[in-house]
Amino acid sequence: MIKEYRTISEVSGPLMLVKNVDGVTYDELGEIELPSGEVRLCKVLEVDGSDVLVQLFDSSTGINLSRSKVRFLGHPLQLGVSEDMLGRVFDGMGNPIDGGPEILADAYMDINGLPMNPAARNYPSEFIQTGVSAIDGLNTLVRGQKLPIFSGSGLPHAALAAQIARQAKVLGDQAGNFAVVFAAIGITFEESEYFVSEFRRTGAIDRTVLFSNLANDPAVERISTPRMALTAAEYLAFEKGMHVLVIMTDITNYAEALREVSAAKKEVPGRRGYPGYLYTDLATMYERAGRRIGCEGSITMIPILTMPEDDKTHPIPDLTGYITEGQIILSRDLHRKGINPPIDVLPSLSRLKDKGIGEGKTREDHANTMNQLFAAYSAGKEAAELMTILGEAALSETDKLYAKFATEFENQYVSQGNDVNRSIEDTLNLGWRLLSILPKSELKRINTKYIEKYWPEDAK
Repeated sequence: MIKEYRTISEVSGPLMLVKNVDGVTYDELGEIELPSGEVRLCKVLEVDGSDVLVQLFDSSTGINLSRSKVRFLGHPLQLGVSEDMLGRVFDGMGNPIDGGPEILADAYMDINGLPMNPAARNYPSEFIQTGVSAIDGLNTLVRGQKLPIFSGSGLPHAALAAQIARQAKVLGDQAGNFAVVFAAIGITFEESEYFVSEFRRTGAIDRTVLFSNLANDPAVERISTPRMALTAAEYLAFEKGMHVLVIMTDITNYAEALREVSAAKKEVPGRRGYPGYLYTDLATMYERAGRRIGCEGSITMIPILTMPEDDKTHPIPDLTGYITEGQIILSRDLHRKGINPPIDVLPSLSRLKDKGIGEGKTREDHANTMNQLFAAYSAGKEAAELMTILGEAALSETDKLYAKFATEFENQYVSQGNDVNRSIEDTLNLGWRLLSILPKSELKRINTKYIEKYWPEDAK
């Protein structure tokens, strides 16, 4: 039987202290009933004997301490899940906001799922095609991987996120068994409308579950949004056998909400005011992605975060880099040059790319051309810097070719716009066309049999 308590002793901002309660547990969901009959949700943050500290999901305005009632529901925040979620738009609490009917749930799942047991993990090994050459060709995304995108304020990470959500797919027989779960965390109303309209315009909404949490929503809802998305992904992947790509933007807004709640609880702050458990908290989210032994489905994750002041050593990108398998870095310099998407391929890294490429997955020449493109671009950047310092006359003919290659590589390979969807074949063939700028004698990282087979016939 659910008990009602009239023992609210204190309200401070979004926090409320309730005394003399019995059998209440951490993270339990509660309801506050005002004298008017209005009901507001809350969540247990701390339990100290018979006293509990709860956080409101709504404003604390209008709560009368002596006349309001609190009841605890005996379970944490849950999400009603069903395959009908595909094609729908929800708020950060899992309520439909697209004008459609409520979801008829097959099950109710606790949103605070557990990180995947390392012993139950299956190694990521299948290629996911995003249609973006700088990712597919050089920093390949592998099914079951966690590959974050590190961006900066003002860079077009939202457009890149929407592009990947639209274009991403697995190749082969599993192509029709693919879904995207998109979590927009702490974004503006304009950004939310952009994502929804973009998915509807391209038809990608039919295979997408979209959670949208706005910047003016409560901080505690912002903390719940990515967990809602991951719960929906776990249901589709491990109950329905689908391959799910989870895209979350912006993780920085999530961490700011975590800091806000921590400050309200008067906890001792860690680096830059973030709570000391930020690493643990991020890990409990990120580690819910992967492939599970005995399960057909998988969860691949692309968390997107903006680095405050473009600082890679800031706690949020720093800790994210420790937990995930690589990073895609957006460059402000490339953005100024008009390169879109402005992916800086040299510091970017996918630690699992070697597992998802090659014969039977992408193409036999993929690893060789990838290594050669990296080496040639790096040499071209150095040659361009020398040309700036010493002048063009100081460069050899080969150095001039490398400098030309670097320019063409940025303008043709990296820059492709937000509406161009390149297959892995298109990406590899474009790489060969750019490498043909250099003499064959410079292609020291490619097996000669691949040069004979794939060298463009029209190359001079």
